[in-house]
Amino acid sequence: MKIIINLLLSTLAVFVTARILPGVTLDGFGTALVVAVVLGAVNAVLRPVLLILTLPINLLSLGLFTFVIIGGLVQLVSWLVPGFQVASFWWALVFALVLWAINAFLSALK
Repeated sequence: MKIIINLLLSTLAVFVTARILPGVTLDGFGTALVVAVVLGAVNAVLRPVLLILTLPINLLSLGLFTFVIIGGLVQLVSWLVPGFQVASFWWALVFALVLWAINAFLSALK
Protein backbone atom coordinates (compact mmCIF):
# COMPACT_ATOMS: atom_id res chain seq x y z
CA MET A 1 0.00 0.00 0.00
CA LYS A 2 2.88 2.33 0.82
CA ILE A 3 4.38 1.80 -2.63
CA ILE A 4 1.12 2.81 -4.32
CA ILE A 5 0.85 5.97 -2.19
CA ASN A 6 4.47 6.91 -2.98
CA LEU A 7 3.87 6.27 -6.67
CA LEU A 8 0.76 8.45 -6.68
CA LEU A 9 2.60 11.23 -4.83
CA SER A 10 5.47 11.04 -7.32
CA THR A 11 2.98 11.13 -10.20
CA LEU A 12 1.30 14.17 -8.72
CA ALA A 13 4.68 15.85 -8.24
CA VAL A 14 5.65 15.19 -11.88
CA PHE A 15 2.28 16.50 -13.07
CA VAL A 16 2.48 19.69 -10.99
CA THR A 17 6.11 20.31 -11.92
CA ALA A 18 5.35 19.96 -15.63
CA ARG A 19 2.47 22.42 -15.30
CA ILE A 20 4.62 24.99 -13.47
CA LEU A 21 7.59 24.98 -15.86
CA PRO A 22 7.09 26.36 -19.38
CA GLY A 23 10.00 24.37 -20.83
CA VAL A 24 8.43 21.03 -19.92
CA THR A 25 5.36 19.58 -21.63
CA LEU A 26 3.33 16.62 -20.49
CA ASP A 27 0.33 15.10 -22.27
CA GLY A 28 -1.68 14.11 -19.21
CA PHE A 29 -1.86 12.39 -15.86
CA GLY A 30 -1.30 8.95 -17.42
CA THR A 31 1.92 10.17 -18.96
CA ALA A 32 2.92 11.60 -15.58
CA LEU A 33 2.45 8.13 -14.09
CA VAL A 34 4.70 6.60 -16.74
CA VAL A 35 7.29 9.35 -16.21
CA ALA A 36 7.26 8.75 -12.44
CA VAL A 37 7.80 5.00 -12.91
CA VAL A 38 10.54 5.39 -15.55
CA LEU A 39 12.28 8.18 -13.63
CA GLY A 40 12.23 6.05 -10.48
CA ALA A 41 13.68 3.07 -12.34
CA VAL A 42 16.37 5.18 -14.03
CA ASN A 43 17.31 6.78 -10.70
CA ALA A 44 17.47 3.38 -9.02
CA VAL A 45 19.54 1.65 -11.70
CA LEU A 46 21.56 4.16 -13.72
CA ARG A 47 22.22 6.96 -11.25
CA PRO A 48 24.41 4.95 -8.83
CA VAL A 49 26.41 3.50 -11.72
CA LEU A 50 26.95 6.93 -13.28
CA LEU A 51 27.91 8.45 -9.94
CA ILE A 52 30.57 5.78 -9.42
CA LEU A 53 31.89 6.08 -12.98
CA THR A 54 32.16 9.86 -12.74
CA LEU A 55 33.54 9.95 -9.20
CA PRO A 56 36.84 11.65 -10.15
CA ILE A 57 35.04 14.42 -12.07
CA ASN A 58 32.54 14.74 -9.24
CA LEU A 59 35.33 15.13 -6.68
CA LEU A 60 37.11 17.74 -8.80
CA SER A 61 33.90 19.73 -9.22
CA LEU A 62 33.05 19.40 -5.52
CA GLY A 63 29.87 17.46 -6.32
CA LEU A 64 28.49 19.86 -8.90
CA PHE A 65 28.81 17.27 -11.68
CA THR A 66 25.96 15.40 -9.96
CA PHE A 67 23.63 18.06 -11.36
CA VAL A 68 24.83 17.24 -14.87
CA ILE A 69 24.01 13.57 -14.25
CA ILE A 70 20.55 14.43 -12.90
CA GLY A 71 19.77 16.67 -15.87
CA GLY A 72 20.98 13.98 -18.26
CA LEU A 73 18.76 11.37 -16.62
CA VAL A 74 15.70 13.61 -16.95
CA GLN A 75 16.55 14.13 -20.62
CA LEU A 76 16.90 10.36 -21.02
CA VAL A 77 13.43 9.90 -19.55
CA SER A 78 12.03 12.55 -21.89
CA TRP A 79 13.55 10.63 -24.78
CA LEU A 80 12.11 7.31 -23.56
CA VAL A 81 8.57 8.42 -22.67
CA PRO A 82 6.36 9.69 -25.49
CA GLY A 83 4.25 12.66 -24.44
CA PHE A 84 6.92 14.05 -22.11
CA GLN A 85 9.21 16.68 -23.62
CA VAL A 86 11.89 18.81 -22.04
CA ALA A 87 13.05 21.82 -24.07
CA SER A 88 16.74 21.75 -23.08
CA PHE A 89 19.25 20.45 -20.58
CA TRP A 90 18.68 23.51 -18.37
CA TRP A 91 14.94 22.85 -18.26
CA ALA A 92 15.71 19.23 -17.36
CA LEU A 93 17.87 20.43 -14.50
CA VAL A 94 15.23 22.88 -13.28
CA PHE A 95 12.59 20.15 -13.62
CA ALA A 96 14.65 17.83 -11.41
CA LEU A 97 15.18 20.50 -8.74
CA VAL A 98 11.52 21.59 -8.66
CA LEU A 99 10.42 17.94 -8.66
CA TRP A 100 12.66 17.30 -5.67
CA ALA A 101 11.14 20.26 -3.78
CA ILE A 102 7.55 19.24 -4.54
CA ASN A 103 8.26 15.61 -3.63
CA ALA A 104 9.77 16.74 -0.32
CA PHE A 105 6.71 18.88 0.40
CA LEU A 106 4.25 16.10 -0.46
CA SER A 107 6.22 13.55 1.55
CA ALA A 108 6.12 15.85 4.57
CA LEU A 109 2.33 16.00 4.33
CA LYS A 110 1.94 12.24 4.26
